[in-house]
Amino acid sequence: MKVDFYKPKNNILKKHIAGYYFVSEDRNSTPVSYLTFPNNYCILSIYQNAEEVFSKNRYIIRPSKENKIVSSLFSRYSKPIEIIYENLVNEITIYFNPIKINHFIDNPKIFEEAQISDFIPFPDFEEKMELIFNHTCRDKQIKLLEDYLISKFAKKDLSIIEQILSDIDAGLRLELIAEKYNFTRQHINKIFSKNVGKTPSEYRKVQRFRNALLNQKISANLTDLSNDNLYFDQSHFIRHFKELTDKKPSDFFKKVDIDKENIWLYL
Repeated sequence: MKVDFYKPKNNILKKHIAGYYFVSEDRNSTPVSYLTFPNNYCILSIYQNAEEVFSKNRYIIRPSKENKIVSSLFSRYSKPIEIIYENLVNEITIYFNPIKINHFIDNPKIFEEAQISDFIPFPDFEEKMELIFNHTCRDKQIKLLEDYLISKFAKKDLSIIEQILSDIDAGLRLELIAEKYNFTRQHINKIFSKNVGKTPSEYRKVQRFRNALLNQKISANLTDLSNDNLYFDQSHFIRHFKELTDKKPSDFFKKVDIDKENIWLYL
């Protein structure tokens, strides 16, 4: 399965989107299956002439006889999701950095569910996506996609939640964050869930895990890896790692290429 991953070219998009990838249709392809692991991005996946089936921790994409655009928004998952392509279809998947999707989509309900199927965020969304998919030149597709995203961008004042996010990334305890802003812990949880799509504790757990993946090659052993990523001890690190991946760290690192943009485990 060939996946072309790109960083945004537009300077505004660089601040809000980690990247996006394209998959090209191949109706003769054999089925492809992989596991994708929890992260703190808000992920928008768009498909042309396809249908999707989501159940528990399994997401199936298959070609459709109908000419249509379908898309899903993923904002929260705490276990690996098995992605299954019965055949490859045209796909664009966009990784929005934490909080940042709020500058593009003005919809307070986008985080009410962990995964939203048939997600059509704008009246012209299907028309524009169809136009992008129908271009055969990748550079033209990228230009059209970024122009469309910029057309939906509206700067909002998210300074408080950005500061709270920064404090959590720095390892500050929730009670100290609440004291810093003169908020209750309950209020911190409420505004965080509204803007990020998960609680601070869920976010922190995933962020530690992702930081451990980035730092794995420069750490001498699991003890150093756990200490360097704000875990209490090695047992705490291993327990959280198994909760998020269903695997022990030693087994995980043997099977997954952490140098790639997308950390997937092909099955």
